[in-house]
Amino acid sequence: MIEKTLKTTTGKLRVSIPTQLNEVTLGQMMDLQQTPDLNDIDAISILSGIPSDQLKTVLNFTDFQLFGDVVQSLSHQIAQLYNSDTIPDQIILSAGKPTVKVMKNLSIEPAGAFMAAREIIADEISECIKIYGEEDWQDYFNPSLKACCQILAHYFYCKATSKPYNEYEAEAFTTEIKKLRVTEALPIAKHFFSCYPNLSKQKINYWQRLQQFWKKKPASAHSKSLSISTP
Repeated sequence: MIEKTLKTTTGKLRVSIPTQLNEVTLGQMMDLQQTPDLNDIDAISILSGIPSDQLKTVLNFTDFQLFGDVVQSLSHQIAQLYNSDTIPDQIILSAGKPTVKVMKNLSIEPAGAFMAAREIIADEISECIKIYGEEDWQDYFNPSLKACCQILAHYFYCKATSKPYNEYEAEAFTTEIKKLRVTEALPIAKHFFSCYPNLSKQKINYWQRLQQFWKKKPASAHSKSLSISTP
């Protein structure tokens, strides 16, 4: 962390922001990604937790230069994190169990969580295909941090709370996931998006598959299968 006391129009303001990525939460990174027309003061506000209106009362804008350099450094660190395949052995949550083990085989379970994850991944892929096309989307695929947070909420909800799966409560669990360090959260989420893109191909339910099956069958075969022998 780096701290500095700045002079304002009403007195002094103590500002502190992280210097290392492992001090930044997933929620903070999401806010940085989702804030439209993000400027230096917006970024410092998100990382420090100080409202931007208070930061704007600082007398000398050049006092923010030190923090601006740190923000720039963090942006380089997050780029490197996207290329990391190191999955943490455990995570610490503020709700439910204090420590939750992260299994190396990140199978999505139970069935409700699997279906929710499938929809999230499919929607992200669909958005990418709209922009880059069917042939090139994989070269540019970069899921949003919001989608990463949603995936982890469904994955960790039962493990952390020991409760039966509930879709709505799992979605609300994103509040807790946002408190995770981004260095923990992002590699786990990245695994799902890199290893399970084929989940998007399983959106068709059993009834739709059955209908497709009958449409593909030759008419003669269909009639023969329905024929009734008579004496």
